[in-house]
Amino acid sequence: MDWHCLLKEDRLVPDRIPEPREWGKYNISGFEKDYKKIVASSAFRRLQDKTQVFPLDKSDFIRTRLTHSIEVSMTAKQLGTMVCTYLSDNKHSQKTAFPMEEATPKRMGEILMCAGLLHDLGNPPFGHFGETVIGSWFQKHFADPSFSFAGKEISTLLTPQMRGDLEHFEGNAQSLRLLLKSCNSSAGDLNLTNAVIHTLLKYPTDSVRFDKNAADIRLHKNGYFAAEEQALLAIAESLGTKTDSQMARHPLTYLLEAADDIAYATADLEDAFKKGLFSLEQFVDFFEEELHRIARKQDRKIPPKAMQLISPLSVAVRNKGRAREQDLCTFNNWVRYARGWLMYCAAFGFTRNYISIMNGEYPCDLFAGTYHEFSIEALKNAMNRFAYHSSGIVKLELSAQTILTFLLDQFVPAVLYFGEAPEKGTQSAAGRKYTDLISENYRSDYLSCRREDDDGYNLYLRFLLVTDYISGMTDSFAKNLYQELNGIS
Repeated sequence: MDWHCLLKEDRLVPDRIPEPREWGKYNISGFEKDYKKIVASSAFRRLQDKTQVFPLDKSDFIRTRLTHSIEVSMTAKQLGTMVCTYLSDNKHSQKTAFPMEEATPKRMGEILMCAGLLHDLGNPPFGHFGETVIGSWFQKHFADPSFSFAGKEISTLLTPQMRGDLEHFEGNAQSLRLLLKSCNSSAGDLNLTNAVIHTLLKYPTDSVRFDKNAADIRLHKNGYFAAEEQALLAIAESLGTKTDSQMARHPLTYLLEAADDIAYATADLEDAFKKGLFSLEQFVDFFEEELHRIARKQDRKIPPKAMQLISPLSVAVRNKGRAREQDLCTFNNWVRYARGWLMYCAAFGFTRNYISIMNGEYPCDLFAGTYHEFSIEALKNAMNRFAYHSSGIVKLELSAQTILTFLLDQFVPAVLYFGEAPEKGTQSAAGRKYTDLISENYRSDYLSCRREDDDGYNLYLRFLLVTDYISGMTDSFAKNLYQELNGIS
């Protein structure tokens, strides 16, 4: 892969409303224009009312999807700066053939800032559990022979990839769908550059070929839906990432993924501590034990830097007369310290594996083989130990199960015959009313994309019409709609 192609400002379609000609005299890149579109978009604003990890809180310190995305954006940009500083050094640039143009670091940073803001755009309400509820709903119904269309079992009308897209519903793939639909929709408020969209493709594999247990992390999840596959292949072709096995990751995707991991492993843990879900003593004990457990599992020694990472907290817990406020300050400072080390390791991992990344071959995350490979795993596991089984998150997941299952129960049957010829079947009166609740933009997009005489594909698009609508909801909107449809005041 070549940076001159990877950083091109091309778009799949031109902007419908061109900028005034006078703007041409200003040196504003296409990626800066993307950033302006993103922060002004309705889809981005909705992230302020979507759960990150903890249920939305009346206090102002718990992170939402919006604040999480802003943190990922800035961390990703800083990682890009660190990587460019290293690769641009004369000692390394000849080995790596890294372009020395002044614009390269700026463009990389702009792409990463945009991708960081966008990376969770497609996540449904109520956190990642919302994805599980949607996938489980379709798994259950596709296994039911009575779930039919025009007298035919629906699961037999869909291709394996179409079924997999719905049974393994993924927020990552939904983010790409949202952006690619917006490129072609007259009502879309986003039409972004190919480079920004491609950087969001963390898993360049489909719902048939993905393998969550594969050694190659690029295969761990369904990365895109069948409906967007051809558009993504066109983007890969334009940026030079198309391969025999379809697509390689854009190199900047590794930095985006690392930034997301760092935010999850530190900022979300900080929220858990502020909520009082664990003490300093509990965390120090867990972290040290977890490092030993990971080392035993991999039959490796613990890197000395990993044990040293916890040292500031180990010193702090020896003071038995501490106040709660003192512990909060200590942990917050330690989180910043830990984040700095993780960023250093991610940047090092990128530069050390640069050739493999640029060849589209690197199968690991950027922390593999670094000082803090064990550390970030231990930090992620701390969230599972202290946070995910807390009463607040359990209640949120139970609410998500009830609300999203109800909405799917109503809206999927409602659209089964939407836009179809009467001889195949007709919508019920209630079904028409439910369909009318779906945004007119979504309905128009479906009608413009449907195919003549392809029942399976059109059914698939109608199911995506519902998941588009539900995924676009905020937590509050989904809850309020559930209550209104059930007559709960």
